[in-house]
Amino acid sequence: MPIRLTERRPEVSPDRLLSECVPPPRFAGVRFETYRPDPAESSQSEALAVLRERGALLSQPRRERSLWARLRGAGTAEPEKPGIYLDGGFGVGKTHLLASLWHVSTGPKMYCTFVELTNLVGALGMRSAVEALSAYRLICIDEFELDDPGDTVLISRLLGQLVAAGVQLACTSNTLPDRLGEGRFQAIDFLREIQGLAAHFDVRRIDGPDYRHRGLPVAPTPWSDEQVSQAAATRSDASCDHFVDLYHHLAELHPSKYGALLDGVQTVGILDLRELTDENVALRVVVLADRLYDRNLPLLTSGVPLDHLFPADMLKGGYRKKYLRALSRLISLANAGMAG
Repeated sequence: MPIRLTERRPEVSPDRLLSECVPPPRFAGVRFETYRPDPAESSQSEALAVLRERGALLSQPRRERSLWARLRGAGTAEPEKPGIYLDGGFGVGKTHLLASLWHVSTGPKMYCTFVELTNLVGALGMRSAVEALSAYRLICIDEFELDDPGDTVLISRLLGQLVAAGVQLACTSNTLPDRLGEGRFQAIDFLREIQGLAAHFDVRRIDGPDYRHRGLPVAPTPWSDEQVSQAAATRSDASCDHFVDLYHHLAELHPSKYGALLDGVQTVGILDLRELTDENVALRVVVLADRLYDRNLPLLTSGVPLDHLFPADMLKGGYRKKYLRALSRLISLANAGMAG
């Protein structure tokens, strides 16, 4: 019998939430040595050099400064500015460089996406989050989002307290393949939104090939309910749930538990996929899509094609970047799961 995600109610401890803040499996093996800058784009080589230099400092054990050194502003092995922000288009290697910095740095260290960090703060509460994260030497935040003012203010407040505690920060922008070139570089927005923190960040723009015409991958033709059910029944550790039941279940779980919901699952089957009309449901599906993608789980679907999951008005609204990212990831997983 297939696994029913809707029958699972995982409990996730704060220790597990923090322990899972590492680069996703697809970036587990990347290093500075495996990054290949485009010879035609000097900004890529420059960013690599800057990150290598920062990594060389962070690879050394952290030394406590004496009172005299603190008064003189000297005697640390830390970078001059506690934060670095990598801004650039899709596919120029920002996440590769960010994960490489994490890999080379000594701990304690943490790696997460902006969404995961907001979920973590929501699960722990601000005070507990500040207390726990202040112990880290380096926190890497992939895909820093600026489309939700509430979340941006929340995380800016958090980061301000972490910088004051001596934590090093590294962030990337969340440019998507289907941005069509509009406002492609976000450094000005980033610096404006984080306000008082701006002086603490070294901003590096990474240029690369123009991906304006790349668009989304082609969604596979949906299977029938019977095909999905049969495939889920024959594949090892596969789940199978009706789409409506699944998104109702997601509403009952904190998003920080969506990863644990997938523990032990090797393939995910979803029956009767439908176009979404509720933004709250859509945003929960986005988080689930990220957790599926992190785990590289093949996806099987029936119902509407995946590229019809989010209606046109959502794809033109304030969360369009989230939805386009989710579509790109879900379609990629479905192409892997439904090939042939």
